Amino acid sequence: MVWLVVGLGNPGDEYSSTRHNIGHMVVDELANRYRVKWSAHKSRTEVAALKIGLGVDAESVILGKSKSYMNETGGPVKALAAFYKIEPEYIIAIHDELDIPFGAIRTKIAGGDNGHNGLKSLTSSFGTAEYFRVRMGIGRPIGPQDPGDFVLKNFASAEKKALEEFIGRGADAVESLISLGLERTQQDFNI
Repeated sequence: MVWLVVGLGNPGDEYSSTRHNIGHMVVDELANRYRVKWSAHKSRTEVAALKIGLGVDAESVILGKSKSYMNETGGPVKALAAFYKIEPEYIIAIHDELDIPFGAIRTKIAGGDNGHNGLKSLTSSFGTAEYFRVRMGIGRPIGPQDPGDFVLKNFASAEKKALEEFIGRGADAVESLISLGLERTQQDFNI
């Protein structure tokens, strides 16, 4: 079986370091960890292929990043999944989550989109919410700042100091989901 691990985010340098792009950061970490290169795919995505695990138990994984904006993610990701014949139950979406404190990770399968445009687009395109999520906590803005503006800002100085470790744990959670399953991953990461 092949897994599709999609990092949600927006294309372009202006968004690359924003909170909304933490999904891209995690799949970039996985690509670096496994020393694989990104290449353009006809589905309007960037892809990289790798194996997680050892020997005959190794799982084939396609990493994906949409070249479209967050609210249009579903179409390219569905086209990529169709190309590799991957069903939604073998898709992991990594995304920013306002309702979880910065640095916390939650994993789950299915559920609502909680106002997240990337999840809304994925669910609409696939016609189901039955895919895994690695929810990367970014916290909520303090004060009257609009959440839509907050997610498109760079991380604060204090957050930047912890960001590398946080992204690494996000990559660890993806590996755990694929190798050990949801229940074990939730025990280890949903703390």
